[in-house]
Amino acid sequence: MDVKIDESWKVALKNEFTKTYFLEIATFLRTEKMTGKTIYPPGGQIFNAFNLTHFDNVKVVILGQDPYHGAGQAHGLCFSVAPGIKPPPSLVNIFKEMHSDLGLPIPNHGTLTKWAEQGVLLLNASLTVRAGEPMSHAKIGWAQFTNSVIKKISDEKKNVVFLLWGKFAQEKQELIDVTRHHLILKAAHPSPFSADSGFFGCKHFSKTNQFLVQNGIDPIDWAL
Repeated sequence: MDVKIDESWKVALKNEFTKTYFLEIATFLRTEKMTGKTIYPPGGQIFNAFNLTHFDNVKVVILGQDPYHGAGQAHGLCFSVAPGIKPPPSLVNIFKEMHSDLGLPIPNHGTLTKWAEQGVLLLNASLTVRAGEPMSHAKIGWAQFTNSVIKKISDEKKNVVFLLWGKFAQEKQELIDVTRHHLILKAAHPSPFSADSGFFGCKHFSKTNQFLVQNGIDPIDWAL
């Protein structure tokens, strides 16, 4: 696999790209394509989160689980959809909470590139998925790679905010070293199935900015 990833991450993760598991991911994806499978996001966007949010600029990490598996949706940023695609239900709920928390208008699109460019790493645990088959690439090694990403951020940076929405994301808490002065904020997943039981009202957007400002870091402009 030709890893089209920003140089800052190439340096930070240099040991991962030569490990057996990563080479096996590349082989798996090649085999999928050779057998006619459609993979999302498109190859050039698999590492989009890293190319838009350089390692040195990471202020906030939002963890997702799996890329969207519908045509045209996924573009390498968790919860975000490509331009021109209607925001899915979980993203609509994220916007509702943002509006309630900060008073910002609900966007008429679902592309979170502006967040990524400000230092919000929008990281899915799996970076690829087979079209129409959610979680189809969850066991091919991506978790080992993205766990290494979380740990590298935790170990080498300070004062990063980790937003852990839902049980799956919260299980990653063990990778985060709180002695490095990181802030971990947990809430229910923004899915329609769980948003009412602890996502709505979490105020994570304002809490994130309050923490960043307290530590002399520019806050995120969440408006889209």
